Amino acid sequence: MSTNFSQGFLVRMKGELKLLKNQPPHGIAAYPKNEDRIDILEAKIQGTQGTPYEGGEFVLEITLPNNYPHHPPNVRFITKIYHPNFDSGGRICLDLLNMPPKGAWKPSINISTLLASIKLLMDEPNGDDGLMADITEQFRNNRQLFEKIAKEWTKKYAITSFVTTDSSEQTKEEENNAKPPVESNDKSSEKEKKVRKINDSSSSDDDDSSSSSEDEEEGLFHKKMKKRKL
Repeated sequence: MSTNFSQGFLVRMKGELKLLKNQPPHGIAAYPKNEDRIDILEAKIQGTQGTPYEGGEFVLEITLPNNYPHHPPNVRFITKIYHPNFDSGGRICLDLLNMPPKGAWKPSINISTLLASIKLLMDEPNGDDGLMADITEQFRNNRQLFEKIAKEWTKKYAITSFVTTDSSEQTKEEENNAKPPVESNDKSSEKEKKVRKINDSSSSDDDDSSSSSEDEEEGLFHKKMKKRKL
């Protein structure tokens, strides 16, 4: 695709990107994939609560033609999704993505409105205009099975942002928290000094007591010797 954009294209995209940044539709984000290419955008749609796509983040690619907005962009899902109106290649069955008379595209439609319409189609599949015949039939005749498989696909392909804590790491963390704090070397050295001081004082007391007892015994010995001489 040529990167020589017309002035009209640049002005239009500047306004649209500003709108997407400052006032994005609920649960939707879109931005250029590369800084130097504003004709290729990446969009992310958060699955709506209460639908089979709840908790999922679905990535789409938007490619804008040189004559945008006179012609619609090409939008496709990058993330796999189980839905009657989206095929295995990510293509989307939506009137707004096609020119009249078969489609309903108008230059007044912007990317923000287009993404909001795709999100609405995710929430409310059109069983009368399916793109995948087998999934459409299942959606019509066995809604419970359809929702079960759609949830499984969402869990497998679209849920990537949950942070899990490994049980072994959690156990180690709990053990570390349960251990008493390790005393610093300064504190332990102070304790050692105190123990040494106590030991030294006790040993000196023992020496004093032993020397005093020896003096007493020597005094008694001299007294006995004097009595014998007398």
